[in-house]
Amino acid sequence: MQAISLQELAASASSLGVNIGVLAREWEWQETGEPVESLNERMRDRLQVMRDAVARGLGGGRSRSGLTGGDARLMRQAPEAVRAIGGEPLCSAISYALAVSEVNACMGRIVAAPTAGSCGIIPGVLLAVGERLGSGDDELIEALFAAGAIGSVIERKSTLSGAAGGCQAECGSAAAMAAAAVVQLSGGSPEQCIQAVALALKGMLGLVCDPVAGLVEVPCIKRNAISSSVSLAAASMAMAGIRSVIPPDEVIDAMGAVGRDLPVSLRETAGGGLAVTPTGRRIAKEQLRQAGVEA
Repeated sequence: MQAISLQELAASASSLGVNIGVLAREWEWQETGEPVESLNERMRDRLQVMRDAVARGLGGGRSRSGLTGGDARLMRQAPEAVRAIGGEPLCSAISYALAVSEVNACMGRIVAAPTAGSCGIIPGVLLAVGERLGSGDDELIEALFAAGAIGSVIERKSTLSGAAGGCQAECGSAAAMAAAAVVQLSGGSPEQCIQAVALALKGMLGLVCDPVAGLVEVPCIKRNAISSSVSLAAASMAMAGIRSVIPPDEVIDAMGAVGRDLPVSLRETAGGGLAVTPTGRRIAKEQLRQAGVEA
């Protein structure tokens, strides 16, 4: 069984007295017949992939294009004066999100959560907050199940594809999923989880997908970092009792409508936005030249 709306998801979890992650895992068991222990182990494997990607990314390395790499390490090693600006867990979330995204650009192993282009947000936010709270693996695994349930609803009601809905559908959805996971990890209620989803998506509404040279590097990697901050802001507000005036499910519907209204040039085609700035065009020509293709 899968929820058709966030409201149904939160209401079902609340009526059973469980969090969204536990409910999502239960529904997965009912739908597939796979034992809970096996589902936990598969999610544990994904958690480890996330951790490995963070560790690898923090070690540095450049992408094949030469456009990106090393920013995660710079952020991790930033002096105290820099880290004091955002504090923790924000600074760690940013460095972790950059790390995973840089590993993706280097063709390393990541978890597409929910997409490769937005792969740094959930691990960045969840692992940083988990470290701050002293969360165990079981709690992190349940939080990942919660994030998955939120992503499933967004996909059913709207889209997770940048080509279909712009970067709001990728980084925006990932920020929303991460916000819900963090609220659950912090002891928030199912209702607070879906309020965090609404607040995060509202902050990302309209974000275009404009990859320079068609690569998932610029501006994608740094958008993962910025989206992590949006996720943490949304989770903080939801935990404080702040609610979205527009109901969460209506926010998802609005995201889908905005995505359909975006011109094709701003939906992963590298035909608009940053991709067609003078520097963006120059980078594209250089990449073609390196590939032995006439610009």
